[in-house]
Amino acid sequence: MIRLRKLAQASARDMMVLAVVVAVLALVPFGVSRFTLSVAISALIFALAGIGWNVLSGFAGQFSFGHAAYFGLGAYTVAVTLTRYSISPWLGLILGGLVAAVFGLLTGWISFRFGLKGAYFALATFALAEMLRLTFNNFDFVGAGIGITIPLAGGDDWARIQFEDTPSLQYFVILGLVALSTIAVIAITKSRIGSMMLAVREDEDAASALGINPLRAKLIAIAISGFITALAGGFYTQFLLFIDPDLAFGPFVSVLILLRPIIGGVGTIWGPVLGAGILSVLGEVTRSLVREPPSFLQVIEGVNGLDQVLFGLILIVVIIRAPDGVIGWFHRRRQADTA
Repeated sequence: MIRLRKLAQASARDMMVLAVVVAVLALVPFGVSRFTLSVAISALIFALAGIGWNVLSGFAGQFSFGHAAYFGLGAYTVAVTLTRYSISPWLGLILGGLVAAVFGLLTGWISFRFGLKGAYFALATFALAEMLRLTFNNFDFVGAGIGITIPLAGGDDWARIQFEDTPSLQYFVILGLVALSTIAVIAITKSRIGSMMLAVREDEDAASALGINPLRAKLIAIAISGFITALAGGFYTQFLLFIDPDLAFGPFVSVLILLRPIIGGVGTIWGPVLGAGILSVLGEVTRSLVREPPSFLQVIEGVNGLDQVLFGLILIVVIIRAPDGVIGWFHRRRQADTA
């Protein structure tokens, strides 16, 4: 009874934090340029993908280096169902999530049954994403290497999730998806299956000895993870109005996804969202610094690729200083102050 009360209190706190975060983020579209708004939308897309990655790699402890597989399946499901069968992207998002979940269950069952863990599982996920990229690059049904262009609806079209006249509406849609996914993650972490995932993450053998089925816990985690990540991929298609194998399944996509929770805090509810915000701001700061540097740094103005170098160097410093993410760093500082 006491444990249930504590779980309810923790869930209530997380929901209150979510309400505050959503309220603050809802103010972003007001008074910003169209470009800044597009940056914010992109940040939320990869925050959503990071939330998906975090379910499998953060809470269940199965590090994935190939989440572009689920992202790309979601992206292509929306693109194909819309362009070939005129199915609304809203339904396409759900279908894409289901396709990715089934793919995750099949590949996860094979991987986990053969005992792949740690670096071996990470390499297997990377190989699967590359396999999909090469397959789609040569598959005419999905546009092969040319990709798929989403036809313009013109104006604001809720059915197609296209908002040419009012781009802030697209921002609110992805913000809603992030909020709903966060609610789902909060519910999962406070549930029995969430406890099973955490137990498997900490010690799979000990969890098995306590009567937990590690295979079941990991398969549930990979299905949920794939579904949420595919939602991000599907929305990405509607955001760009174009998708090709590199944009959907490229290795850099997996890196973009996993960087968010790693910087914010792996295995935490708010890590992916915080990491997405930090990386988006950092990216814009380094770009602006190279594009319009202060007078004493004129020598770096317009140097090609320097913004990426600076971005990478700052990331290295952040990871060294906060190996468990920004949230973990704050927790350690708070414990040190109270000690």
